[in-house]
Amino acid sequence: QVQLVESGGGLVQAGGSLRLSCAASGRTFRTYGRGWFRQAPGKEREFVAAISWNGGNTRYAEFVKGQFAISRDNAQNTVYLQMNSLKPEDTAVYYCAATSTGRAIGLSSEYDYWGQGTQVTVSS
Repeated sequence: QVQLVESGGGLVQAGGSLRLSCAASGRTFRTYGRGWFRQAPGKEREFVAAISWNGGNTRYAEFVKGQFAISRDNAQNTVYLQMNSLKPEDTAVYYCAATSTGRAIGLSSEYDYWGQGTQVTVSS
């Protein structure tokens, strides 16, 4: 069974940091692009960051450039999202996803597999 499992979410004060992880099981995602999306209460899911299969290309939403960093470890079948200088508006459920295109893509429709999400709450 293919699974993407996020971890690392939680409650943090504004200005703090969190590192999200997304571990894959059931198959290798070495050739897959990986991405992070988020959904805040009452809002649609939005793109956050993506990384190509070999880590050579990354893509970020404008609102997280310089604040978040995506990386991956293909040996561990895991992708990470380092989130710094967190703000209350970063509060959301964060989802990881995998795309068979292998590219760093911002379109959710291009992703084949999704995790269940991890809650990130930033207090002011």
